[in-house]
Amino acid sequence: MIQTLGAQALLFTRSLKSARREGVMWREVLRQMAELGASSSLLIGAGMAFFGTVMTTIAYAQARKYTGNITVVGPAYFELILREFAPMLTALLAASRQAASTSAELGAMSVNEQVEALELSAADPLAELVAPRIIASTLTLPLLTVVGTWFATLSAVATVTYVFGADGRAFMDPAMVDPGDVACALVKSIVCGAFIPVAASLRGLRAKGGASAVGEAVTTGVVEACMGCLILDFLVAAVFLIIGV
Repeated sequence: MIQTLGAQALLFTRSLKSARREGVMWREVLRQMAELGASSSLLIGAGMAFFGTVMTTIAYAQARKYTGNITVVGPAYFELILREFAPMLTALLAASRQAASTSAELGAMSVNEQVEALELSAADPLAELVAPRIIASTLTLPLLTVVGTWFATLSAVATVTYVFGADGRAFMDPAMVDPGDVACALVKSIVCGAFIPVAASLRGLRAKGGASAVGEAVTTGVVEACMGCLILDFLVAAVFLIIGV
């Protein structure tokens, strides 16, 4: 684990240095942003909508036991979604899609010696292949988190209103939300957005052999990206708890 984390940190640092030295390929960044947004927005929207419905159903069962009024848990639900579940689940859903795509693409290029061909052409693979993905993911994941938050909230409102016959607008009440919640969600989205392409790119660039190596790179890249997001979520939450935000 220490070796993997060290390799990921080194790849991240070298990629940013290469991008600064060679220049950022903004056309590739925009292409990656469009691809990530188009491929992940529907997945994240649908996944978070179902999650919001499930959470609301559980909240209704608990509220019926203790208070009898589901609307009293609405503000706490909105804060929990905004601060914790939306950035975390969005990162996991995006990682399952983005890490697989990145690991497969870079793994195929590595196996077919296209990465070596770039180096022989005096091009920097880190600046052309890795850095644009890091920048694009870092900029896109916070926007996808907003999408996930809205879908989870709207599905909760619809479930409470049309299924349980209560006032669903209570689940959009920001009474318990403060700037610290928004900052925590933003930091989680940014760090996870930067980490996912690093974990996937590392496995893709290390793929050697043939088709089986690409498949192994995809599997390992997705697992490490998801596990890394969980670890980063814990670390960011711990830091915000320590500083009292």
